[in-house]
Amino acid sequence: MAVFIHDTNIISPLGFSTDDNFQKILLGTSAIEKVFINDKIGSVYAGKINDELFSNHFQSINADFKGSRIEKLLIAALSPIVEKNPLKKDSVFILSTTKGNIAALANDDLSGAFIDKLVQNINSYFGFETDPIVVSNACTSGVVAISLAKRFIEMEQFTNAYVVAVDELTPFVVSGFQSFQAMSSEPCKPYDADRTGVNLGEAAVAVYVSNENRTESIQILGDANINDANHISGPSRTGEGLFLSIERAINEAQITSDQIDCISAHGTATLFNDEMEAVAFNRLSLQNVPTNSLKGYFGHTLGASGLLETVITIESLKNNVLIPSFGYQQQGTTQQINIITKKEQKSLKTALKTASGFGGSNSAMILVKNSENVRN
Repeated sequence: MAVFIHDTNIISPLGFSTDDNFQKILLGTSAIEKVFINDKIGSVYAGKINDELFSNHFQSINADFKGSRIEKLLIAALSPIVEKNPLKKDSVFILSTTKGNIAALANDDLSGAFIDKLVQNINSYFGFETDPIVVSNACTSGVVAISLAKRFIEMEQFTNAYVVAVDELTPFVVSGFQSFQAMSSEPCKPYDADRTGVNLGEAAVAVYVSNENRTESIQILGDANINDANHISGPSRTGEGLFLSIERAINEAQITSDQIDCISAHGTATLFNDEMEAVAFNRLSLQNVPTNSLKGYFGHTLGASGLLETVITIESLKNNVLIPSFGYQQQGTTQQINIITKKEQKSLKTALKTASGFGGSNSAMILVKNSENVRN
């Protein structure tokens, strides 16, 4: 059974719709700037949603809602999708997040920090009749959530899914990454020789997934999620998990490596992650495929990153434009990869989206446009 991604929406520091975000990227705008976290941490380079602008935006959605900030982000992301695609009895809500409402702990609201409470609140707000599903698989969560939606629909357990991803920029998250010494003291430069680490970000993203083939549909042609069991935080030096994920996704899609027109990679700008990806891509003869990381525009949005970057990749396919990898200047991996350095119009049909995360998690997904060429 063919499965498609239809309507999408992005709430991020760059804007409050998919089009707003994509247009900012086409202009070469980055959300990364110095952000004050608290007195103990100080300021870090990150991508943070402007609270005043978002509050004004949310007023037009539901001025009476008094829930938490993260609930408002989720509602703002999903509301336009539900308006265009009314819920059915067998519709399912899938939430991707790594930390959920972790900000509740700062107010000693222990119960409010539980992800099951967050997902149930949103499920009830929109009126889903099925139980919600949470995907929390480190930084691959967003891609895994789409894969899960695809497989549920293929098994005919649901006819459609509303996949939403969110993570906030909080002191808890920032201090955690600082403890790994993974944070950069400057705007991040994925794959660059002078890269010094990651910038964090925040976003809420929503997509509608179903078995309905529409004119502007993007088909999920193949996917795979492989754990390399290498290390709790360090990636495999051979790129084994990512290699296997991409290989299996390509096999399911029944395509070859040379049919992939572009790659939206994970690209965190840490020394080890970017090197691992370069190794995996070379093992699959993907080193010449135009490749980017979107972390330089948004920062690393954790559980939202996979879905956020998938949506931007979809826009790239639809508009036949290659998006440059922001911050990249010179090759910084031992094995060559074809990093996109400038915006370029090019006929695009098939894209590969990859993600990697703590615990050895790796994901890959093949996306293809031109719905008249659907393969069931």
